[in-house]
Amino acid sequence: MPKSIVAGIGFYVPKNVVTNHDLEERIDTSDEWIQERTGIQERRFITRFEETTGTIGAKAARVAIERAGLEPKDIDFLICATLSSDYFFPGSGVIIQRELGINKLGIGCLDVRNQCSGFVYALSIADQYIRSGMYKNILVVGAEVHSTGVDFTNRGRDVCVIFGDGAGAVVLQPTEDPHRGILGTKLHADGEFAEKLAMINPGSHSGVHIGEEGYGFDHDDPLSHLYLTQAMYDNDLIYPTMEGQFVFRMAVMKFPEVIKEVLDEHGYTSQDIDLLVPHQANLRISQFVQKRMKLRDDQVINNIHKYGNTTAASIPIALCEAWEDGRVQEGDLICLAAFGSGFTWASALMRW
Repeated sequence: MPKSIVAGIGFYVPKNVVTNHDLEERIDTSDEWIQERTGIQERRFITRFEETTGTIGAKAARVAIERAGLEPKDIDFLICATLSSDYFFPGSGVIIQRELGINKLGIGCLDVRNQCSGFVYALSIADQYIRSGMYKNILVVGAEVHSTGVDFTNRGRDVCVIFGDGAGAVVLQPTEDPHRGILGTKLHADGEFAEKLAMINPGSHSGVHIGEEGYGFDHDDPLSHLYLTQAMYDNDLIYPTMEGQFVFRMAVMKFPEVIKEVLDEHGYTSQDIDLLVPHQANLRISQFVQKRMKLRDDQVINNIHKYGNTTAASIPIALCEAWEDGRVQEGDLICLAAFGSGFTWASALMRW
């Protein structure tokens, strides 16, 4: 059975740089406050009315495809991981396919909705398709546009300062080389705390109370079954919400667990890792995990200070930057890990 290798990798971030000082002009925050809590100095935002999740995903994909020595027409399956699809439906996979000009080929497109863990989930799915022999050139894209969906007022200041826009992509191909490829992946989820980090509205829950929280519907309103109601707008219930401290505590517990799990299965320890590529959620989380696992600075990549949290795009962006900077060499042991909304968490281990 063949293993999967990353044959090409690329990323794209929009040209618009938004610094912490820029946000100081819009909301009651400060550069010092943001850096102290997240490590973020700046992030990128799309150009409105010109870029979307699908278009920036396609830009990253073109780079990955070219670096794999292929043309878009050579791709035989496409997987897109995002929480910020261009439309409520369809998913952004078909948009990326269309942007690449390969929609007439009729290749399958799969959309993965696992938020921050989405790219690792998507990579795991692609790996299984490669191993089975079903596909030979799979494009995996992680793309996000947060700047159009967060609340840039003081109500949302704890959330909006964290996120940025960007996209990363890889092309997976089969290899018979026993010394290279994806060794394994670990995927987990626990829906008990789904509402701790979520964007509840718009949604198709029709006001049903799942768990402890209501969803902003007026049950006396005959239109309260709709995805969006006036009550949601009036009560600012259409933006992402996060219980930051709770999410932080879960992340610093699950990150080391899932990394150790995939290492143990293949007979490695944290000291064998050449590079850990964590989802860029928060620099403080990454630093905690690094200390907990006794990793050196050169064993971990962090670029959240430049791009903020790009959720499903953050791992391929960071991995691509590391590769471009010469920090990833053939034969290196690379570990990817993520934790996010759902809650979901995942890891992948590969020999580059």
